Amino acid sequence: MLLHQGANLTFNSIMPLEELLHYLYHIDAVCQRMRRLKFLIFFKLCSYTHGVKKEAIHPQVSKMSDAKAPIHPKRKIQLVDFLLQFRWIIVIFFVLPFSFLYYFSIYLGDVRSERKSYEQRQKEHEENVKEVVKRLGERDASKDGLVCTARPPWVVVGMRNVDYKRARHFEVDLSKFRNILEIDKERMIARVEPLVNMAQISRVTVPMNLSLAVLAELDDLTVGGLINGFGVEGSSHIFGLFSDTVVSLEVLLADGRVVRATKDNEYSDLFYAIPWSQGTLGLLVSAEIKLIPVKEYVKLTYKPVTGNLKELAQAYADSFAPKFGDQDDPSKVPEMVEGMIYSPTEGVMMTGTYASKKEAKQRGNVINNYGYWFKPWFYQHAQTALKRGEFVEYIPTRDYYHRHTRSLYWEGKLILPFGDQFWFRFLLGWLMPPKIALLKATQSEAIRNYYHDHHVIQDLLVPLYKVGDTLEWVHREMEIYPIWLCPHRIYKLPLKPMIYPEPGFEKHRRQGDTEYAQMYTDVGVYYVPGAVLRGEPFDGAEKCRQLELWLIENHGFQAQYAVTELTEKNFWRMFDNSLYEQCRRKYKAIGTFMSVYYKSKKGRKTEKEVQEAEQEKAEQETPEVDEPAN
Repeated sequence: MLLHQGANLTFNSIMPLEELLHYLYHIDAVCQRMRRLKFLIFFKLCSYTHGVKKEAIHPQVSKMSDAKAPIHPKRKIQLVDFLLQFRWIIVIFFVLPFSFLYYFSIYLGDVRSERKSYEQRQKEHEENVKEVVKRLGERDASKDGLVCTARPPWVVVGMRNVDYKRARHFEVDLSKFRNILEIDKERMIARVEPLVNMAQISRVTVPMNLSLAVLAELDDLTVGGLINGFGVEGSSHIFGLFSDTVVSLEVLLADGRVVRATKDNEYSDLFYAIPWSQGTLGLLVSAEIKLIPVKEYVKLTYKPVTGNLKELAQAYADSFAPKFGDQDDPSKVPEMVEGMIYSPTEGVMMTGTYASKKEAKQRGNVINNYGYWFKPWFYQHAQTALKRGEFVEYIPTRDYYHRHTRSLYWEGKLILPFGDQFWFRFLLGWLMPPKIALLKATQSEAIRNYYHDHHVIQDLLVPLYKVGDTLEWVHREMEIYPIWLCPHRIYKLPLKPMIYPEPGFEKHRRQGDTEYAQMYTDVGVYYVPGAVLRGEPFDGAEKCRQLELWLIENHGFQAQYAVTELTEKNFWRMFDNSLYEQCRRKYKAIGTFMSVYYKSKKGRKTEKEVQEAEQEKAEQETPEVDEPAN
């Protein structure tokens, strides 16, 4: 999934790079000063892009949109439109080279970490925990602000503004917590620190024929972000969300205690409350995560489907979900599942199973070494099934895990409109992807707000039987393609966390469900709405509000990394706050860590606003919640 909820970038302080980023941050301001010289050229190119070029950028949407959309007034072209047209210059000459250097420096650090002995890594971990405990103990609650990590606001994978760090706050540096502490093959457990990312863990485990049970697709997604937020992957229809594969959590509480929380010890309430809490219950310093055995290749089947959106949704469900109760039968369920909807009438469903090297190299089998930099972007490669028909190929396991990294799903097409062309892939594809942190560091406030208003990045978690309704809503209100589909379970648990299955779901005996888990789907909506591509007005904030209310009414959930228009009352209509607020009080998080709503809330947060909200929470026995909508 793109930019999964709360997943934070790894970050090491490198002063020369920081100084350079300080100047890159003002590039857009320089571009604005040049507008008089470039205005006529910009106007011609922008008009051309919104006219002829829009089909080249997004053919499925433009063809469908031109045929069926009613005539609307054109949106007024703004200066920021011109800046975005030429942002690729900054990306190619600044962001990509420094992204490569950043990735390379991180890689060298990972290699050094892997060469350390178990004893050395454990000793360093214990020393780092003591430093953080000492730092937290230095906080004066009467003078200092609420506790936040020391990462800069732009070092976060996600679209929402991290404005809570602009208010006065007390920083705790966790940048040293990026080591894989142990791979325990007997217990099938990986013990890792929170800033270990997916590229780092797969580089270590896959050569051992092991993997995390749920390994998110993008390299930069970190363990801490995926636990405190959410993470989903092609195996989630078997194992659930990333947080469902966690065995234990080592957490620093507000009072300075370091505790180990599991599902069956005295801190079980904390164990179930931390997912989706965005680090507002304590500071995660390590986690034990479930490992599974894997093989060298993934045998992937691409199956094209046609029909209306309801029929596409049913074909997607049929590709992996047997009748009620059979979801645990390995003979009826593939190990990997993914779907992509390319238009209102076409999609491709992909199912995979692990395969040995011997099987993959048998005569007649096609091996796709997708890790090469010049390979076509994965979503475009999968789309060829619409013309080729169903086909099967073998992809090296680690290449499959990170198949969407290079193109950032299809967002890379917006960042570099020619990035998918062969000449670019062959000459500069090895520099991809651009570091999301650097993209955010080099964009102005105007561009950031423009993206919020004219661009959509949302992960919608909906019950499997409502995927068709969701696709129809997105088509009707946003008209965005492609759309990503990834199934996942939501379990019935002993305690009620922030997200939970529909009450009584097991009585309906629906496709994909079992007695203990309901099958959901992450509907990934990432791109520019059809109205914007046609140059028509689009009210991004209002559409986001409508989407969130629709999710509440249909027992769906919104990924918290995304831009949200939810009020506090509606936020707690979407998510359950009972266990969360109980743990906030029990573990003294109120007054130390910001509430998850205020951390997710759109817009700037003043210190006074946050303090008043925290005080109100402390005084209330139970927070007020909206009544259900009519």
